[in-house]
Amino acid sequence: MIIIIIMREQGPGVRKHSRKREAILELIRSTPSHPGAQWIYDSLKPLIPDLSLGTVYRNISLFREEGSVVSVGVVNGEERFDAVTSPHPHWVCEGCGRVLDLPRIEGELLDRLGCPERESGYVTDFRKTVFYGRCPECGSGDTPPEPSDLRVM
Repeated sequence: MIIIIIMREQGPGVRKHSRKREAILELIRSTPSHPGAQWIYDSLKPLIPDLSLGTVYRNISLFREEGSVVSVGVVNGEERFDAVTSPHPHWVCEGCGRVLDLPRIEGELLDRLGCPERESGYVTDFRKTVFYGRCPECGSGDTPPEPSDLRVM
């Protein structure tokens, strides 16, 4: 009796199932804190002892390429990530690094900001708006706005 084993090659865009990859993405999706790679690593290491920081960085890079996460930018020396990929602004504390999601900026407000595509035919593929300040815990005395409190002035 002859047994033939046929192995399928994985094509582009098809990747192996990975428990580590799923855990990393689920953690990013489950927290509103806009985590960095080190925070993700520190959070998952007790649950996945053979996890490496390199694995976290490689998977974040993969998620960015496929559009599952976006970068909020570098906050206090570490790139931070968000699983909410639709365009929306962020508020960042320059003291402690706290990052908050803010409501989307649309329509009339974009007109008032002078969106270039509305005036001269430019096409915007991506927009990132980040507000910086200091939260009450970091000594400014001002409270960062809650998303429900923001109004177009």
